[in-house]
Amino acid sequence: MEANLVLCKLIFLAFLGVGMSTTWGEDNLMNPSKLQMFVDDLPDMPKIKGFDFENGVPVPKSLKIGMFRKKWKFHRDLPPTPVFSYGTSKRTATIPGPTIEALNQVDTYVTWRNHLPKKHILPWDPTIPTALPANKEGIPTVVHLHGAIGEPQSDGHAESWFTARFKEKGPTWTKKKFHYYNNQQPGNLWYHDHAMGLTRVNILAGLLGAYVIRDPKIEAPLGLPHGDEFDRPLVVFDRGFRTDGSLYMNSTGNNPSIHPQWQPEYFGDAIIVNGKAWPRMIVRRRKYRFRIINASNARFFKFFFTNGLGFIHVGSDSTYHERPVMLKEILLAPSEIADVIVDFSESKSDSVILGNDAPYPYPTGDPVNEANSKVMKFLVKQQHEVDSGRVPEELIKYPSADLSRASETRYIAMYEYTSDIDEPTHLYLNGKSYEKPVTEMPKVGTMEVWNVINLTEDNHPLHIHLGLFVVLDQTELVDMDQFKECMMKMNDAIKCQISKYARGKRVKVLAHEKGWKNVYKMTPGFVTKILVRFSYIHTNSSYAFDATAEPGYVYHCHILDHEDNVMMRPMKLIT
Repeated sequence: MEANLVLCKLIFLAFLGVGMSTTWGEDNLMNPSKLQMFVDDLPDMPKIKGFDFENGVPVPKSLKIGMFRKKWKFHRDLPPTPVFSYGTSKRTATIPGPTIEALNQVDTYVTWRNHLPKKHILPWDPTIPTALPANKEGIPTVVHLHGAIGEPQSDGHAESWFTARFKEKGPTWTKKKFHYYNNQQPGNLWYHDHAMGLTRVNILAGLLGAYVIRDPKIEAPLGLPHGDEFDRPLVVFDRGFRTDGSLYMNSTGNNPSIHPQWQPEYFGDAIIVNGKAWPRMIVRRRKYRFRIINASNARFFKFFFTNGLGFIHVGSDSTYHERPVMLKEILLAPSEIADVIVDFSESKSDSVILGNDAPYPYPTGDPVNEANSKVMKFLVKQQHEVDSGRVPEELIKYPSADLSRASETRYIAMYEYTSDIDEPTHLYLNGKSYEKPVTEMPKVGTMEVWNVINLTEDNHPLHIHLGLFVVLDQTELVDMDQFKECMMKMNDAIKCQISKYARGKRVKVLAHEKGWKNVYKMTPGFVTKILVRFSYIHTNSSYAFDATAEPGYVYHCHILDHEDNVMMRPMKLIT
């Protein structure tokens, strides 16, 4: 029976035009050293306001944003690349998609329209849990607004996918028009595809974009750099290319007899910022604000400036800090966001390169090479000028994490399973695949302690939909092999006496990561204790929507290749 099912899936894969053998040979790969760095200007992505004005008062707005197949120029000397992109039309669609600007307390409505063709531009693998349209009516997609505190029906549930013209829909699909309440704190979000088993390839194809929630009453008095010139999202990711300009993704899996295509992590040597490979930006000698989003599938970035310039870190993910933090380097996992101020008046040179030295996979993988060690270049004008932007000593204070208010304590274990040739086959949370019954059912308005146990060798960025959390501490597991052996057999942290093993060294939470976050790096061989809040952090009001409605939410590793196979679990809120 299982063999027949796999055969049927492989036939379906062939129907979609995905080959089972590697057709993209090494000779067709673009050598990144042949592409000159810093020759393309950094694009400023188009902006769409998620609100209108009536008599000077902001009111809700309905947007229509489509997904299109088109060609995109990633580099001056690279042929145009077939991609999937977001935009209000095919002509205006971009990679990343347009930045959506929303206002706190003003609703935004978006009808996401799938105009994609029937065949994917990248190889994908139906032997992992995947959205498979019964009538083969196109490419499944659904949009998740990462960092949003919103209703389940508009959360972009992995099984709420739909194909072109809504011809086919996933089992939990409910509505065409998504409702974003924007009732949360001001901050940085991003939107991206979230279709079951296809997230990694749909995002790799280009389906991602920035989303900013502003609150002028709170933010204007801070005096931070503002305006289109001085406040810029930087959406960073890595890609590989073939010599004809097309995106390269290995079409042969690391366990081809089990998963014909799936690989544990995707890495490309070309570093893309706002849709251009290693771009350049001319800046004035003054302060700039950069909202840096790591939109990679699996690559961590450790950003630094080559001339010693620093970052003033003012926010992490979707929230501000209480106070700014001075940093020389920033480690960002996939889907993490760093909100920083850079003062170019302090630059001692007329150009500065934003570098990267994070190993891949992180933390024990290969060291960076010449191509992926550089991100972009800033060309600094010589003339000094009066700078109206400032960074206050105090930013925005939110209620601190009160551990005494936690109503539940949970243990979330991260597992990796391997084949006879010691290659990863799949990853689970709590030893359960996605389709197993929900086990995490927090109560609306409560806080919970989650002890996240990383039994793997990778650092996994854990993302919890809807919930914001504070990281309390990270404690090393001693006698790891013994504890892991017990967990692989019993899958029960209490019965395996976790307190006996979680007594190694403690790693302090860095100052710029102590605030409320929606994703965090789970260190291998450690237990990370987080306090999760299932309510607004900036107000005592209840949710403006029914968080207990179907289809519920999920939590998952945000290495997209892990999430797809299947390091993701459902989560259902209750009253």
